[in-house]
Amino acid sequence: MSAQRFADRQAAGRALGERLATSLAGGSGVVVLGLPRGGVVVAAEVAGALGAALDVLVVRKLGLPWQPELAMGAIAAVGGAVETVRVDAVLRSAAVDDETFERVRARELAELRRREASYRGERAAADVQGRVVVVVDDGLATGATMRAAVVALRRQRPARLVAAVPVGSPSALAALRDDVDEVVCLSAPRSFRAVGQGYADFAETSDAEVRAALS
Repeated sequence: MSAQRFADRQAAGRALGERLATSLAGGSGVVVLGLPRGGVVVAAEVAGALGAALDVLVVRKLGLPWQPELAMGAIAAVGGAVETVRVDAVLRSAAVDDETFERVRARELAELRRREASYRGERAAADVQGRVVVVVDDGLATGATMRAAVVALRRQRPARLVAAVPVGSPSALAALRDDVDEVVCLSAPRSFRAVGQGYADFAETSDAEVRAALS
């Protein structure tokens, strides 16, 4: 797949929505879930193109206490439930005991709930059971966050699960295919280095921008 560059997240979302609209537009059972922060801005454009409901899906990585950038798991809030995904290979190699895992999980759960309240306010979470669910991020690098999201969503029994990103790593996209019904990516260059290479403007998204997109 050839490389494609987008002006910003809104432009990427419009292009992604146009691609998805060929098969999903007008479906009353479709819900679009954006991964914060940047993914929500992209998802808002996708939801608009599809005429679909929009919501946020907050995911938090559970990093090793002594190496926070290495994920030993992740938690994702889906509807009223919080699903926990464990990375068994990391847990075994790092010899993480249950107490340590639960301590990190409790800390990240508090932050997840804080962010949910900040982003969603009083609005109820979208019900995904039996619906076509499109999970959107602004890009896919390692794929860890997206994998946690879709594994959690699978447990909520959607009718169909689609992962959609404007730009992604070919290897991360390939690894994701077994977890979803469909992967949609507009640009997956062989020379992939980082998500930001697919954007002219890849400025950090603020919490205020997330709230504005969801409103």
